[in-house]
Amino acid sequence: MDTSNHNMANLFMQLGLDNSDEDIKRFISKHRLSDDIELVDAPFWNQAQRHFLKESFRQDADWVMTIDELNTQLRK
Repeated sequence: MDTSNHNMANLFMQLGLDNSDEDIKRFISKHRLSDDIELVDAPFWNQAQRHFLKESFRQDADWVMTIDELNTQLRK
């Protein structure tokens, strides 16, 4: 059973990215997505990150709400 806290900092850690509040803000400001690109198809993910995102959606994993939040932030 996964009992981790599924917040943005832990999502970034799961993705192998720096996960301080400042790192997350910097990542979001540098990686903007247009509406015609699916989050999992964004060019800035590596293969492992893309796989994690796809599998999370496929399995409707606990991470999905946080991934959706990231998706929204990348499009603002």
